[in-house]
Amino acid sequence: MMTEPELEQTTATPDTPDTPEPPKKPETPEPPETSDTSDTSDTPETSDTPEEETKESENDGIIFQAIGIVVGDVSWSDEGRAMLTMAGRDYPLFYTSRLRKAFNALKLEIKNTGEATQRLIVYPRVTHFPQRTKSHQISFQLVGFSKGEPDGVAAQLEDFEFQLRGLWQFIPVCRGPVVSIFRNFNRDRLDYIKQAEPAQKVRFMKASHLPLMWKDSPVKPFRFNPKTPKEEQGHPAFIQVKAKFLPTRNLFEFDALLAPPLDKAPKFLKASKADKTAVQQEKRQNKSKQKPTKGREKPEGKEQQSEGKEQKPTIKRQKPEVKKPKPEAKEPKPTTDEQKVEAKEPKPTTDEQKVEAKKPKPSKVRKRVKAKEQKPEDKQ
Repeated sequence: MMTEPELEQTTATPDTPDTPEPPKKPETPEPPETSDTSDTSDTPETSDTPEEETKESENDGIIFQAIGIVVGDVSWSDEGRAMLTMAGRDYPLFYTSRLRKAFNALKLEIKNTGEATQRLIVYPRVTHFPQRTKSHQISFQLVGFSKGEPDGVAAQLEDFEFQLRGLWQFIPVCRGPVVSIFRNFNRDRLDYIKQAEPAQKVRFMKASHLPLMWKDSPVKPFRFNPKTPKEEQGHPAFIQVKAKFLPTRNLFEFDALLAPPLDKAPKFLKASKADKTAVQQEKRQNKSKQKPTKGREKPEGKEQQSEGKEQKPTIKRQKPEVKKPKPEAKEPKPTTDEQKVEAKEPKPTTDEQKVEAKKPKPSKVRKRVKAKEQKPEDKQ
């Protein structure tokens, strides 16, 4: 049974050989393995076919391909991850187990010469995100490095030039058109796919969607319309172009046509909707299984916190007890009011006193009356 090639980024620092080995120049390099987070969704790049089936084409010798030259400073982080710096931007630089010798040779070359700036042969790798506001990320898989060879890819391409051969189309997770690089078909891969699990199939057949800026293209990029019947959808054209990578803009720009666009693409492998759906469901189930475990841990912490917080209710109960004297302290206030009322009560008494003080007035009148009564008596 065919073993699945390594797809994950390798960050370990392997033992370096005593003498650097020249990098291998692949005659027909494989497309880069990508980790497009949107691949698990039903992206309608092409019509869905079972994973055992392939797209037929009469164009023999033409393949899906994305390979090019970049120049930048190679460095390693404290964790051992290789980075490539171009135009002030850092790009992850990784390798697969199949090309580990090329990575070892590059590391030894930098160590022996002290020259961090290198001319590298790479496969581009793009990661798209479902969020429209989040921009795509580009990394590079090392194929080899150039030391002035007279032939091969390094001699055919200038700095930052890439050969892109793929389907010209739009995808839902990218605003601009892309060149989709699918897995080329061969019998060994087909045998592996037939025996692999759905997750392995989807992972192995992931496509790389490279954003390409191409004004006045001879063919329009294909755009899937869910409202249009399948018979009227059409299909994307297969293009072969030379493009420049722009580190400042983090995308590729059309430079020249390598061949006229083709209506039929070469044979390629593509994951089916059924496998993508199965992988999505498996991921959701794994997430749901992880949630209860996290939930169980939290209650234990909460129980400990609740034990510590059990004292708070007692403190709160004591607070009313402390506050009880306050209403008692406030009770004298009405007594003071009563005192005020009582203090105000003498006022009517003073009025009574005033009335009593005014009472002598009639007494004076009586005296006058009495005096008048006495006057006639005197006259008599």
